[in-house]
Amino acid sequence: MPEQQQSGVKLGVFVGGLAVALIAGFGLGKVVKPASPTAGGPVPQATASEGHVHATGASAGSEVGGLAISSGGYTLTPLAHDATKLSFVIKGSDGKPVTDFTIVHEKPLHLILVRRDFTGYQHLHPTMAPDGTWSVAADLSKPGLWRVFADFAATAPGGAQNAMTLGYDITVPGDYQPQPVPPAARESTVDGQTVTYEGTPVVGATSPMLFRVAGNPTLEPYLGSFGHLVVVRQGDLAYVHVHPEPQLSGGAVKFWLAAPSPGTYRMYFDYQIGGKVRTNEFTLVVG
Repeated sequence: MPEQQQSGVKLGVFVGGLAVALIAGFGLGKVVKPASPTAGGPVPQATASEGHVHATGASAGSEVGGLAISSGGYTLTPLAHDATKLSFVIKGSDGKPVTDFTIVHEKPLHLILVRRDFTGYQHLHPTMAPDGTWSVAADLSKPGLWRVFADFAATAPGGAQNAMTLGYDITVPGDYQPQPVPPAARESTVDGQTVTYEGTPVVGATSPMLFRVAGNPTLEPYLGSFGHLVVVRQGDLAYVHVHPEPQLSGGAVKFWLAAPSPGTYRMYFDYQIGGKVRTNEFTLVVG
């Protein structure tokens, strides 16, 4: 083959290979969401997620979940509820109940309840029967429209973890009197315990947020970390669940968060002191 023709063939092979690499890279970027760095450690590897990054260290919240009852081949199917309990099942693409879940932060499934006016927040952990039915005690006595978020990582054949958050609404009948959303503030007091936070989330960039408990009491690990941060957006109740860095930062719990969009959010910070779990709430406005 003439030298000029050989050069043309080599160039074509290089360009074709580059195109394949670019396409593959784009696909991976849509499937695997990068996690943020942790202090003094490597970047943790996270699984694909909707509203929740499952990682060995800190996670960066930016993508929302909980808006759909069915996604990625999994469907959240409500079974029953009353004022004190609820039950549901998660079905796979074959229509059968899923029974294989990955333990994430000490539990196979985290269930979050919140009323549409941001009140009544509950972080619960249902138990699963052998047939795949989940059940849990819950306080659904307050009238209004509630959102149920099932946050889990199902284990697919072959061992792959499919992490996602599915959601559905529950209507509790009665005289619904929605509460106004509290104004934005960086301080919250619950049961005499005050928490403040530092940092300002912005759209399109991951920023650190440090939550500090007044008086510097000894924070105890709760569900595998020093705190959990659930962020819910006003209007559609889009959901983000973020885990902190594994070590405290100057006594504060450090998260990484990128605001999904401009808007008003309600943040729920769970932490444990002296064996008691508290949840301090904050209103966040992102311009």
